[in-house]
Amino acid sequence: MSPNLQAELGATLRTVLDEMSATTAQLIAILDEERDALNCADAKALNRAGEAKQMLMRRLEQLDVERLHLSSLSADAAQQVEPMWRALLTSLATCRDKNQHNGALVGQRLTQVRRALSVLTGNDAQAGTYSQSGAFQGNTRSVPLAQA
Repeated sequence: MSPNLQAELGATLRTVLDEMSATTAQLIAILDEERDALNCADAKALNRAGEAKQMLMRRLEQLDVERLHLSSLSADAAQQVEPMWRALLTSLATCRDKNQHNGALVGQRLTQVRRALSVLTGNDAQAGTYSQSGAFQGNTRSVPLAQA
């Protein structure tokens, strides 16, 4: 491979990693917005954050395909951007942690809603079984507090 082509591949790979870093920074900000929307129970903000998160994840996937392709063409270029890649992996780990935290918040809210519904309807959503047809059969109290 010619030195000019090698240099061009290295520059292109650095550009892809720079774009991945910028996209990851945007994703971190969106995950923070998502957490705030979850804490405030703001459905509109949560939907906006979810859509933005999906768009950024698709972009990261596209960029990673490009990175892998360029890295396979030039081992030297891949080795030169190793420090950038390691920094990006740290940022991606931050995204993973924030996303898991947000998922835990969603899980807590879901549990709270299920408990509230259980109290109101008299159905214990936590204790129940599935019938042969696959329908859930919850245990009911003798007197529900409210009816839908």
